[in-house]
Amino acid sequence: MTDTKHTLVALVEDKPGVLNRVASLFRRRAFNIESIAVGHSERPGLSRMTVVVNGDFAQVEQVRKQLDKLINVVRVSDITGEDIVARELALIKVKATASTRSEIIQIVDIFRANIVDVASDSLTVEVTGDEDKVESLLELLRNFGIKEISRTGRIALTRGGVA
Repeated sequence: MTDTKHTLVALVEDKPGVLNRVASLFRRRAFNIESIAVGHSERPGLSRMTVVVNGDFAQVEQVRKQLDKLINVVRVSDITGEDIVARELALIKVKATASTRSEIIQIVDIFRANIVDVASDSLTVEVTGDEDKVESLLELLRNFGIKEISRTGRIALTRGGVA
């Protein structure tokens, strides 16, 4: 079987230690978490956790079943094969001089990104979109010199009705 990128979405109780227990489960199974994002959900007291991992279907399904058994996990789904809306947020601090500033601004505009901070030697760019959009913008901005990057990792919901 071939390894693919899987997106798991879990509804978990908003309590201390839940993230540690989830991460420990992946560690024990020797899975590298590519990204993990957690935030409040539409239900009070519950958070939505989006975890992206590489693995074959059987391995990921086994981990999903074990996650489902954790005491603070309400529900977990592998939404990899489903029709989803997935986004990522990145903040990118780019070196900028008087001569390169306008070119960077043009590139940022093409990607419908925003400049959220301006300093004498840099611009901080905020971009939201799928991973390909973020990677494409990063590739263009690397030519100017990237000072710092902060990325959320993937967050995702299934399209249409409730998952």
